[in-house]
Amino acid sequence: MAKLLKKHERWSSRFTFLMAAIGAAVGLGNIWKFPYIAGQNGGGAFVAVYLLSVVFVVLPILIAEIMLGRWGRQSPPVSMANVAKNQGRSGAWSVVGWLGMLSAYLVATYYCVIAGWSVSYIFKNGSGTFSGQDAAAISAEFDALLASPMQMIFWLGIFMVFTTIILARGIQRGIESAVKILMPILFALLLALVAYGMVEGNMSQAFSFMFSFDFSAITGNVVLIAVGQAFFSIGVAMGLMMAYGAYLPGDVSIGRSAVIIVSMDTLIALVAGLAIFPIVFANGLDPAEGPGLVFVSLPLAFGSVSAGVIFGTLFFILLFFAAITSVIGAVEPMIAWWEERFQLQRWKAATLVCASIFVFGLATVFSFNLWSGWRPLVSFERFADFGYFEILEYVTANIMMPAGGLMLALFVGWRIKPKAIREQLKFGNARLFKLWLWLLRWVAPISIALILYSVL
Repeated sequence: MAKLLKKHERWSSRFTFLMAAIGAAVGLGNIWKFPYIAGQNGGGAFVAVYLLSVVFVVLPILIAEIMLGRWGRQSPPVSMANVAKNQGRSGAWSVVGWLGMLSAYLVATYYCVIAGWSVSYIFKNGSGTFSGQDAAAISAEFDALLASPMQMIFWLGIFMVFTTIILARGIQRGIESAVKILMPILFALLLALVAYGMVEGNMSQAFSFMFSFDFSAITGNVVLIAVGQAFFSIGVAMGLMMAYGAYLPGDVSIGRSAVIIVSMDTLIALVAGLAIFPIVFANGLDPAEGPGLVFVSLPLAFGSVSAGVIFGTLFFILLFFAAITSVIGAVEPMIAWWEERFQLQRWKAATLVCASIFVFGLATVFSFNLWSGWRPLVSFERFADFGYFEILEYVTANIMMPAGGLMLALFVGWRIKPKAIREQLKFGNARLFKLWLWLLRWVAPISIALILYSVL
C-alpha cells in the first residue's frame, strides 16, 4: 500500500486553485457546445433549465466532490477508498473515483480532436481563407478537414504536444503557470468579441433568443440535455474536481470556492452565447446549426464583415485557450493515479497518459471519415444514426457523468456522518449546511435518477 501514498504538490494559493478549476470547467463545453445546444433546444427555455440544473443539482455535487478530494489527498479512486474506510464504509466506493476518472479520460479522447480543429482554424482564419467566401465554400473547407484523417491527426498531435508540455511540468510550474496566463487572456478575448458583436452583430435579437423564456418549449428531452450539459460544462463527476481538490490547502473554503467556480463557468457560457449569437443573427444564419455553428457559420460571418480576419482569429485563439485549460484538468486525475500506483516521475506519467489519449483519439478522427458510415448501435432506435463520436459524446455526458454524480450524492449524503462533513467543509452557517445537505440527499439524486431512467 505504500505505493499508493505518494504526496502530491499543493496549489500555491486559493486564487491559483480557482483559476485552475475555472479553467478546467470553462472550455469547449461553454464556447463550442453551449451556443449550439441552446440553439437546438429553444434558446431561453434551455437556458432556464440549465441554470436551475446548475444551482440545484450540479453545485451541491461539486462541493461534495471537491471535499472528497481534499479529504482523501490522492487520485480520485484512492481518495474515495481513503474517505470510505475513514468512515467505516467499504473500499468498493472507489468505483466512484474510477468512473469519474474514466469519464474524463474518454471525454479527453474526443475533446482533443475538436480542440485540434480550433488550432487549424486559427491559421485558416488568420490567413484570410474565409474572407469573401460564400456558405458553400466555407462548408466545403470544413468538410475537407473532416474528410482528411491526416490533417486531423496533425492538428490533434499539435494540440497534444502543448498539453503534454504543460502537464509534464507539474502543478505549480505547469498548470498554475499556464492558467495564470491563459485565463485572463481568455476573459479579455471573450469580452472583446462581445463588444465586436454589439457593433457588427444583432445583440437585441441575441438577448431575446437567449433570455425570452418560453416554458412551452421545455420538454423531457430539453431537461435531459440541459442537465447533461451542466455536468459536461462544469466538469462535475469527471474526477478532475476531486483531483484538483486533493491539492487544495486546508484553510480554503470549499463552499465559497465552488460557488465562484459555478458562477464564473455559467457566466462565461452565457457571455459566449452573447459573443456568438449576435454575429449569427446579423448574418441570417441558423442558431441550431449544430456542431458546425462555430466552424461553418461563424467563419462565414467573420469572412463577410470588417475586421473579420482579426476578430475571427481571436475567436479561435479563445477556443484553443479554453480547450487546453479544460483538457489539462480532465487528464490530471489519470496522471496522478499513475504517479501514485507506479511511482512514475511526473513527466513520464504525463507523456504516457497524453500519448494514450492521442492514440484513442484516432477513433474519433476516423469516425468523421474512414468510419463515417459505421453505425455500431443501429439495432437501437435511439442510437440508430449515431456514429462512434456521437455515441461517445452521448454516453459520457448523459450517462456516465450523471451516474457518477448520483453515486457521489448518495455516498456523501447518506454514507458519511453529517458531523464529519461539516468538519471538512467548515460550514459556519447551520441553515446553509442543512439546505446543501438536503439538496445533496434528495433533490440532486432524484433529479439524476429520473434523467437516467429517461435515457435508459
